Amino acid sequence: MRVIVVRHHEVDSAGFIADSFAALGAELAVHLFPEDGPLPALVGADHIVVLGAKWSVYDHATIGDWIGAELDWLRQADAAGVPVLGICFGAQALSAALGGRVEPAPRQEVGWTTIESLEPELVPPGPWLEFHADQCLPPPGARLLARNDVGVQAFALGRHLAVQFHPEVSGAQLKGWLDDGCRAEAQRAGQDPDDLLARTVAEEPAAARRAASLVETALRLARQAERARTAS
Repeated sequence: MRVIVVRHHEVDSAGFIADSFAALGAELAVHLFPEDGPLPALVGADHIVVLGAKWSVYDHATIGDWIGAELDWLRQADAAGVPVLGICFGAQALSAALGGRVEPAPRQEVGWTTIESLEPELVPPGPWLEFHADQCLPPPGARLLARNDVGVQAFALGRHLAVQFHPEVSGAQLKGWLDDGCRAEAQRAGQDPDDLLARTVAEEPAAARRAASLVETALRLARQAERARTAS
């Protein structure tokens, strides 16, 4: 299994999600976009993981020189039948690419949060780490999997899975974010950064298990979609 991981910042990693794919024998190809140049060819890809970003999908003044190419690439992946796991910004990009919308959330959401899961066998209620200020309005035909008072937390669309939270993040990765300028953002959201980091370290064993279950869900959705396609 070949998995393309798209990240948008040097400090980012697919973390527990990458570990879960690797445990299943996957070969991961990591691409930093846009710094590494055009997004990879989809030939031979079995799955895609798109990670978060500090920008908004609709912030064309800042990322207008490359976001269109990423959305086009996601549409190409959909047309080619390559499943996508979108995480936070990645979920928003998937939504925007396939007919949904992205807009500011009612409030910034930072910290460990238990969500309302409509299908807990696919998306456990958590807790999950949140770090975002935008929300997805999923495309027509999407299947809502989880939500809370801020908005949609997970949805499926055919073979694709989108989650608003960060299942990939370890304590080390969160420390990288905080050191890279997110400490003030966490404080503005009412979080003590040091307490948040300590909680994230404490959550690591359970977070790794939850990430593994989410990868299983992503693969299950892809298998189900493929069976439906071949049966039609």
